[in-house]
Amino acid sequence: QVQLAESGGGSVQAGGSLRLSCAISGYNYNRCMAWFRQAPGKEREGVALIYTADSSARYVTSVKGRFTISQDKAKNTVYLQMNSLQAEDSARYFCAAGPVCTLFDSDDYVTWGQGTQVTVSS
Repeated sequence: QVQLAESGGGSVQAGGSLRLSCAISGYNYNRCMAWFRQAPGKEREGVALIYTADSSARYVTSVKGRFTISQDKAKNTVYLQMNSLQAEDSARYFCAAGPVCTLFDSDDYVTWGQGTQVTVSS
């Protein structure tokens, strides 16, 4: 059974950068890995996804050009590089794995990590 563990969150000033990591344990047969985020009082939002077969990626409009999702299969890890962070990026970030690649329906993802907190101060 696949398990996911996020790390790399923290507090940064606006304009700063963070790199989140998602360590995958177990054989990852999932077609898709994704990062979602959830701020207090808001719905969970898909941020970025990566197709495990060919590393092609998709992003939500608000992070395009600032965030980059990548994977290192040798290390069994997925990353989210976040640059030019804004206060609106503050949220708990979750790594997810699933058979369907979509940013619009978190129910399609079958495995989730516990999340890592990102706080951006303006």
